[in-house]
Amino acid sequence: MARKSASAPTDDSIETGAESKAVRTRKRILDAAAYVLSRKGYAGTRLSEVAEIAELQAPAIYYYFPSKDDLVEEVMWAGIADMNVHVGGVLAEVPAEVRPIDRILVAVEAHMRHELEISDYTTASIRNAGQVPEKIRVRQLEEEAKYGKMWRALFDDAVAAGELRSGLDPVIARMLVLGALNWAAEWWTPERGSLDTVVRTAQDIVRNGLSPGR
Repeated sequence: MARKSASAPTDDSIETGAESKAVRTRKRILDAAAYVLSRKGYAGTRLSEVAEIAELQAPAIYYYFPSKDDLVEEVMWAGIADMNVHVGGVLAEVPAEVRPIDRILVAVEAHMRHELEISDYTTASIRNAGQVPEKIRVRQLEEEAKYGKMWRALFDDAVAAGELRSGLDPVIARMLVLGALNWAAEWWTPERGSLDTVVRTAQDIVRNGLSPGR
């Protein structure tokens, strides 16, 4: 598997013996499920393949997850929860004097790199949002609401600073920006161009689309 991301944080330092092994095995199953789900989708995800990648016998998965849907639900939630932590952490490191529009561009890069380069969980969560049964998305939707609040604050700050073009609806603009960023998970591969180029292009489009004309 080419990339990994943490799901729900765990502190293995406080675990010992069999319990620690169980935590690691559960994480291995989740990593494998995120990998398969991000590439083959909900319908194409088979527990037998997840088990093979996790180096387990397929029946062993049921010790940790009662069903495929329980496993997928955890991955779907973790993908957005992890994105929330990652993008929030990146923004927290941005100096206070940085302009609101530039903070949006920082968030654009953090979102795209996490979605396309860092996290199979986030890729799986984004790509399968419209494929999984609604009952699986309850926790994921709660995390999406928190993530959306972070982006609303970014756009609200840009509006207050006069850094969005006149007549632009900030709510619609925000939803279109996030939709475009998420759609990259459906089409981007390294063969289509470097991720650096994709990020720079997205930032240019967002800056020029949102900012007042000069």
